Amino acid sequence: MRKSNILAARAVSDAIRTSLGPKGMDKMIKTKTGEIIISNDGATILKHMAILHPAARMLVNVSAAQDVEAGDGTTSVAILTGSMLGAAEKLLNMGIHPTLVGESFQTAAARVCQVYLDMSHKISLSDRDILIKAASTSLSSKIVSQHSLLLSPLSVDSVLRVMNEANDNVDLNDVRLIKKVGGTIDDTEMVDGVVLTQNVLKSAGGPTRMEKARIGLVQFQLSPPKPDMENNVVVNDYRQMDKILKEERAYLLNICKKIKKAKCNVLLIQKSILRDAVNDLALHFLAKLNILVIKDIERDEVEFLTKATGCKPIADVDNFTEDRLGSAELVEEIESSGSKIVKITGVTAKNTKPTVSIVVRGANQLVLDEAERSIHDALCVIRCLVKEKAMIAGGGAPEIEAAKTLLKEANQLSGVEQFVYQEFAQALEVIPTTLAENAGLNPINVVTDLRNRHENGERNAGISVRRSGASNTYAENILQPVLVSTSAITLAAETVKSILRIDDITFSR
Repeated sequence: MRKSNILAARAVSDAIRTSLGPKGMDKMIKTKTGEIIISNDGATILKHMAILHPAARMLVNVSAAQDVEAGDGTTSVAILTGSMLGAAEKLLNMGIHPTLVGESFQTAAARVCQVYLDMSHKISLSDRDILIKAASTSLSSKIVSQHSLLLSPLSVDSVLRVMNEANDNVDLNDVRLIKKVGGTIDDTEMVDGVVLTQNVLKSAGGPTRMEKARIGLVQFQLSPPKPDMENNVVVNDYRQMDKILKEERAYLLNICKKIKKAKCNVLLIQKSILRDAVNDLALHFLAKLNILVIKDIERDEVEFLTKATGCKPIADVDNFTEDRLGSAELVEEIESSGSKIVKITGVTAKNTKPTVSIVVRGANQLVLDEAERSIHDALCVIRCLVKEKAMIAGGGAPEIEAAKTLLKEANQLSGVEQFVYQEFAQALEVIPTTLAENAGLNPINVVTDLRNRHENGERNAGISVRRSGASNTYAENILQPVLVSTSAITLAAETVKSILRIDDITFSR
């Protein structure tokens, strides 16, 4: 039973081994809805793979956990888990008890985390260059890697802008990614403020640019009221007809005047299901009053807009008061790369949180989605550094260093634990081995060379694909946050322990 669990989990891990590292390949996944996804992000690939075996599903979960915890290293954690399971299998064949293996693996993992922290380099968040290097390492394995000169500084600046310095955390909800097809990835830009994908309504000749904007976000509709049920009123007297139209005009004019009275000059209207959010007559009045109108604001955008511009959503026209408006220097519609966006910049309201919008451009939807995932990974890397301000060399250097340390310490242990430590140490070497394989190098030569260098005290020796061989990856600027590595190893060990503790699957009816 345990054998089949281990086999299933290892099969999954081998499936994504080829997408690790800067020379890793991408996977194309066709989902059950017929949608096609091209991705390099371990968590994304596993999430969309149709995996039925319950033990293999645990790998999907561990990758998702890494995505939440660190955001990057989602492929590495699955590969590590697979490799550790391979080591565990050898140990079980020797006749060592599974519980023992699982627990020793966890102590070994804790020791590895210590090694990582020891070999890491403390950094300060004011050192922007180092942060950019970490972001570009994260982007190096993605489709957008050749654009990392643009995207890395962009990610760093976004995070530093929305960072909460008091409690060392970053809420990535404050960074909004907006995808627009058109242009190339080079046209991706960061806007210090809010970007809306909806267009300004100009059918009635209203303004498309507003300086010193006072922004109102309304959740009511500017159109004649409708009864709750579908019904038709037959009017056979044209005087009555006239009266109805007059009433409608008066009703709308009243609303528009109230909006103008509150000194509002930019109106955002939430999407409405029941009736038209705004009709032509209302638009005409608003245009005459020189108010810029944008409709179809989505429900889930409302929260972001309120914290970004300081406007409070207004549900009823009688509550439309000046203190509920947000304010900004400029709201304008810009055409770039063939599509229009609305930018709100220079927010001046008091009770706002700093927010950033990143407008991602790309040739087609697949590239855009992957660019979005990659930028998310880069943002997470910077967030990790905000949480734990230390860097570690990349390219398999930490794994080799940890393996070396464990092998040395294994000799001081007695009995079974010695075997377990040795196997665990060898399991760690899967990362440098895979990196070398994917880059088309000879893994045995490269890993042996690395071991040699680490024995001679080069703690930062790792694989550099640029140099196609071992080199000092810290000097090569291949850097990653220490949190990514420690969280990967801890999660992998926990998963292995829980897989080993299962000795039977029973099906309930």
